[in-house]
Amino acid sequence: MEKRLIATVAMLTLGLFTTAGFADTKKGGKIDGKKEFEEHCAACHPNGGNVINPAKPLGKKALEGSGVKNAKNIIAKMRKPGPGMTAFDKKSVSDKEAKAIAEYILKTFK
Repeated sequence: MEKRLIATVAMLTLGLFTTAGFADTKKGGKIDGKKEFEEHCAACHPNGGNVINPAKPLGKKALEGSGVKNAKNIIAKMRKPGPGMTAFDKKSVSDKEAKAIAEYILKTFK
């Protein structure tokens, strides 16, 4: 009986530490723009391309041609995109996640 109690307490404690670690990564810790891009964007924008509209990849020249010059512009497109792109509201992609994605795009796809 005592071994079961110790095992149960150990499992609950481990669960609390694990949950706290995940919560910190999303809320207070640094958000990985590459990871967020892969999760939310890469299906339609593999390697910075565009499977829906190949004429509009994520490279600097193409973005600037569409009036997208900075992270704020990318976030605006994520929130209210044009035809063919899914809108990412603040519930599906937080402002911090959107900023991390935008910064990743700007530094990665030139």
